[in-house]
This record gives sequence, C-alpha cells and structure tokens, in this order.
Amino acid sequence: MFDKFKQIGELTKLRSQAKTIQKSLKGKEIIYEEAGIEVKITADQEIREVKIHGEGNRVLVNVLNKAIKKSQKVAAKSMQSLAGDLFGLGG
Repeated sequence: MFDKFKQIGELTKLRSQAKTIQKSLKGKEIIYEEAGIEVKITADQEIREVKIHGEGNRVLVNVLNKAIKKSQKVAAKSMQSLAGDLFGLGG
C-alpha cells in the first residue's frame, strides 16, 4: 500500500520537474530559415511566426500550432499509459 503512495509521490515529483523544464523552454526562441521560409519557434514547440519570402502567414501559424498541440496530447497520453504500466497504476 505504501509503495503505491511512494510511486504516486514520484510521479508528482516528475510532473513538477517537467513543468519547470517546460516553462524554461517557453522562453527560448529558435529561428530557422531555408528556401525563403523563416520559422520562429520556441523550444517548447510553439510556433511564433512563419514568413514566406518575407510575408507573415498567421493562418499557417495557427494551423501548425494546433497540429503540434494535437501531437503533444497523443504523446502525453502514451507517456501516461507507459508511466501507469511502469508504476503499476494502469487500469
């Protein structure tokens, strides 16, 4: 019984560490340019700007961010399932 509480405590600690890392990544911005396309993206995978031959495209930024968020949710769900299996918390 106490092992379960210890495992839950470890998961909580890991979640807290992950949130701290995510916050630090949000402040780091990467600019990548190739073939007349420039992308500004944060290290936590949020696209800030897309320029194609110098012109910004807000619609493209929004669509790409939605796609990234959806992929992150799928990855998070998989990680939760894996963590549940590893710690014996899975259903």
